[in-house]
Amino acid sequence: MCVDSIIRVIALFLLSTATAFAAERPPNVVLIFADDLGYGDLGCYGATKVQTPNIDRLAAEGRRFTDAHSVSAVCTPSRYALLTGQYPVRAGGKGVWGPAPINSPLIVDTEKTTIADVFKTSGYDTAAIGKWHLGFGEGTNHWQGRLRPGPQDLGFDYYFGMPVVNSAPPYVYVENDRIVGSDPNDPLVYLGKNAQGTTPITPIPPEAAQRTANLFGGAKEAHQRFNDYQVGTTLARKSVQWINNRQDRPFFLYLATTNIHHPFTPAQRFQGTSQCGLYGDFIHELDWIVGEVLGCLEDNGLRDDTLVIFTSDNGGMFNRGGQAAFHAGHRPNGDLLGFKFGVWEGGHRVPMIVRWPGKVKAGTTSKQLIGNVDMLATFAALTHQTLDNVQRADSVNMLPAMLDDPDAPIRDHLLLAPHKGTHLSIRKGRWMYIPGKGSGGFGGRKPGVHTFAGPAAASFVGAVNSDIQNGKIKPEAPAAQLYDLDADVHQTQNLHDEHPEVVAQLKALLDAYQPKSD
Repeated sequence: MCVDSIIRVIALFLLSTATAFAAERPPNVVLIFADDLGYGDLGCYGATKVQTPNIDRLAAEGRRFTDAHSVSAVCTPSRYALLTGQYPVRAGGKGVWGPAPINSPLIVDTEKTTIADVFKTSGYDTAAIGKWHLGFGEGTNHWQGRLRPGPQDLGFDYYFGMPVVNSAPPYVYVENDRIVGSDPNDPLVYLGKNAQGTTPITPIPPEAAQRTANLFGGAKEAHQRFNDYQVGTTLARKSVQWINNRQDRPFFLYLATTNIHHPFTPAQRFQGTSQCGLYGDFIHELDWIVGEVLGCLEDNGLRDDTLVIFTSDNGGMFNRGGQAAFHAGHRPNGDLLGFKFGVWEGGHRVPMIVRWPGKVKAGTTSKQLIGNVDMLATFAALTHQTLDNVQRADSVNMLPAMLDDPDAPIRDHLLLAPHKGTHLSIRKGRWMYIPGKGSGGFGGRKPGVHTFAGPAAASFVGAVNSDIQNGKIKPEAPAAQLYDLDADVHQTQNLHDEHPEVVAQLKALLDAYQPKSD
């Protein structure tokens, strides 16, 4: 064979090898994790008082899940489950049930495999942009110096965003492990939970809903760089910038928005654009953020090479903004029973949409039971990795539900947690078992209060439940709850007394997950 022929053979071999590699290479992944977005808050899930064209387009071009859940109805434990693939009831031996406090250390064990670790192992660039709310450091976080351990110790190359939540201080940004605009001559100083902070923050009106006072002094430059009405715009801009710089390597972006958690502070251009007040306007800003990210992918020729997953950390909350939206004709959780913090369906059944052109069939829906805890095993499968039982924890590979249409359920059961540990519950097939009365969430009994929830709020919105009368649990109601969600997704009939054999089976399954007392 002549030299030219040999060269041509080698060239063809290299070309075919490169083509095969390109065909097999896993996609970029963008995971958008909205905050407090309810099952009924999007057009593609039935909303009529808000317009969400970008998210609706994502659903039209991908797959919409109708039985997707956050395994906790509370923000911090929900994020713990998403990142670790582990039920939050297992965290630290006693579980994590509520929002991480302002001075919380990092609550994720840095030895635990995270979704970011999975991508890093496969050579991806990784970033977390937006709300963190999983703590920083070891022991009490005094907000001094480097905030480590933190996101960069859990597999993320880069972090920028809101360190806690937009309704709690410190009202500053953190980039990687430093406060943006920090000044050693004017340090951020935590004054205590009952103190009155001395550094001004963005003024907001009462209708924007509850926000905790600053509680911090110092760091005037850092506080000046933070404006409640610019958070959504800033996170979108940071996300686009980061993607624009990722041309040569696959990437994973975890974008955790503060929309639509209270206070409702959309940028001025979104105010007054919906038909249900600031709550709806904040949804409009969220939709715009999604549109900015999708547009960036298209501008960079990455649309077909990127798996986009959109979901929420828990159901909608019936705070003042949610109540105002309801009065305008909007139902944050659709016709589901309950709200954020509670274990009724409205607290944890959430929107979930996946798009991967050419891989996920466009315009489809899936009834597969799925939890946000499943992202770890799913991403491992996506990147052709095998996790051992300890690494995988409670996560189940749901990639077949995204790419195919399996007839049989992939998940056997799913553990679901509200704010109160007494109501840790279990879902198996058609059945949902709750080992107590009520929702296990907030218990505000009067309209107009921030914590309005539970039986009182259920009656207020017109929900029907056999255990509830006039906003209260009936004295003769069963001691626990059992619902057939295939026949009764709105949880109108508690079947606890009609199916004792099902109750016994699910109670035994649930007991295996209960934290062990010392």
